[in-house]
Amino acid sequence: MSTGSGGGLQDPPAEVLAEAAAAFGLLATPARLHIVWALAQGESDVTGLAERVGGTLPSVSQHLTKLKLAGLVRSRREGRRQVYLVDDPDVVAVVRLMVGQLAERAGHPSQEPVRLREFGA
Repeated sequence: MSTGSGGGLQDPPAEVLAEAAAAFGLLATPARLHIVWALAQGESDVTGLAERVGGTLPSVSQHLTKLKLAGLVRSRREGRRQVYLVDDPDVVAVVRLMVGQLAERAGHPSQEPVRLREFGA
């Protein structure tokens, strides 16, 4: 591994970079990022997520399936419904940091929930 010139940190292994790129790739769509943002605020079922993010039930369900397969969200059964939540607190931190920074730059108060559509999504 080579050492980068900016602080002496070693470059991560190729498989780690590939895994990070795949996770960022899944979050690169506004709809999936909005779903993860919403789940970072608290767990929800598909109907609640569809209402919150403005998507159809089938499309939100498809996005959740992809996020679930990637290990970014998980679900649990609660009676007759599936409840989804973010499975990785580090992903929550990254999403909150990025969206929060963009919200501040756009002049949105950081304590209010941000709808990604406000950023042209």
